[in-house]
Amino acid sequence: MNREMLVTALRKDLEPWDIVVIGGGATGLGAALEAVTRGYRTLLLEQVDFAKSTSSKSTKLVHGGVRYLAQGDVSLVREASVERGLLAANAPHLVRNLAFVIPTFNFWENLKYTIGLKMYDWLAGRLSLGKSVHISRSETLKRLSTLKQDKLAGGVLYHDGQFDDSRLAINLAQTIADKGGTVLNYMRVTSLDKDSEGNISGLTVKDTLDGGDDIHINTRAVINATGVFADDILEMDNPQAPKSIAASQGVHLVLDSEFLPGHNALMIPATSDGRVLFVVPWHNKVVVGTTDTPVNHISLEPRALENEIAFILSTAGQYLSRPPQRSDVRSVWAGLRPLAAAKAEGHKTKEISRSHKIIVAKSGLITIIGGKWTTYRRMAEDVVHKLEEVLRWKETTTATPHLKIHGATDNVNWDDPWYFYGSDVLHIHQMVARQPDLQEELSRDYHIIKAQVVWAVREEMARNIEDFLARRTRLLFLDAKEALRIAPAVARIMATELHKDEHWVATQISSFEAEARGYLLAEA
Repeated sequence: MNREMLVTALRKDLEPWDIVVIGGGATGLGAALEAVTRGYRTLLLEQVDFAKSTSSKSTKLVHGGVRYLAQGDVSLVREASVERGLLAANAPHLVRNLAFVIPTFNFWENLKYTIGLKMYDWLAGRLSLGKSVHISRSETLKRLSTLKQDKLAGGVLYHDGQFDDSRLAINLAQTIADKGGTVLNYMRVTSLDKDSEGNISGLTVKDTLDGGDDIHINTRAVINATGVFADDILEMDNPQAPKSIAASQGVHLVLDSEFLPGHNALMIPATSDGRVLFVVPWHNKVVVGTTDTPVNHISLEPRALENEIAFILSTAGQYLSRPPQRSDVRSVWAGLRPLAAAKAEGHKTKEISRSHKIIVAKSGLITIIGGKWTTYRRMAEDVVHKLEEVLRWKETTTATPHLKIHGATDNVNWDDPWYFYGSDVLHIHQMVARQPDLQEELSRDYHIIKAQVVWAVREEMARNIEDFLARRTRLLFLDAKEALRIAPAVARIMATELHKDEHWVATQISSFEAEARGYLLAEA
């Protein structure tokens, strides 16, 4: 995925694309992969970096959605449970089976959660990741050694999936390229072009990295898969378009693994305001979240609110024997969920369905909103099917249910800090063998070496420090201070690869420092 070569080719390309997908998050990447594997000439354009916004800031769970079962949304849980099983098979290097424990404090909780989770298993059918069972008090404490013991009666054990969201996004982009599609980050769509009958016939795009003249692209169809920014494209198409998105903010805190050692996750099913809270082991840290706060302002880099931080720390402290303090937080991040707006006023965001919704404009613009990472493939299948139906194209068949994602390998060593590269890890080792100086460590604690930066630039379209430290590796999300420490070294390696000067290095470091401060939790 050589970005510069692809941009040069795009500037010269006058041939109409069959489908242009706007948006490089879960939904857009899924739609582009669905399109290219059905035989369509496909281009994906992302205004910043792949998974920069919502799709890198999830709770890292591939799940059926236990809380949607409690809301009675059985069809969504069934769909998500099936997709969870397919994703575990298609990206085995990124998705793992994770045991969750719900602590119980009386007989009725034991009964309620055991019955509910047995139904959860049943909905997943043969794609279930494991049976739910009631476990004793001693077994609960064995699995969750740092759980408060006061009044604990036992627990209910169930299974769900865990993954690395932005790594899946990068592998999906690579899969699209492997299949003959074109993906480009840092390409902002500035206008939609229409023919004499008002139908979309092309787009105008700005390369935000290298500037230059606007790029005009001809296309037969456009899919708007821009998540929380979907209304921007809808208004570009029609200034009178009604709002489609009800954004909700989810915040996560990252703690050291000593707060929940081992490989079991804690699920808190009923918090003080009715939300579900997870305490999940991830990359040798512990992720605690999430919140569900309605927001009116949509931005690429939302910030955690003080009341959200206090809620997470307080709730975790009610269950953990050592209540976490602000000083224990290694990183904090906030992401926006692109929920489909409810027609009735007054809905809380946690009650708005995560089901996806497809909007068809008079111009032929196809917009998909809502959904979640777990169901990205099904969303893609549905949106391409709808596109064919609306534009009266010949119906094609999906090829993605059993399509292996780039990097897929069944020989995964989860104790290897580089496990998330999958089959690509061999190529990185070969690079180091050819250039031993690339073995030099940048971060000993997080097993980051120079070769990973070079690989990210050459093969994963990383174009700045943040791309590498936030999404090609997850250091910014795991330990913001350590990310700040190694940022200058990362910038200089990238500058060599990208033929940039010292001014670029200085600008990069300054820009990253400003952004990374938002991931640090200041003392109250």
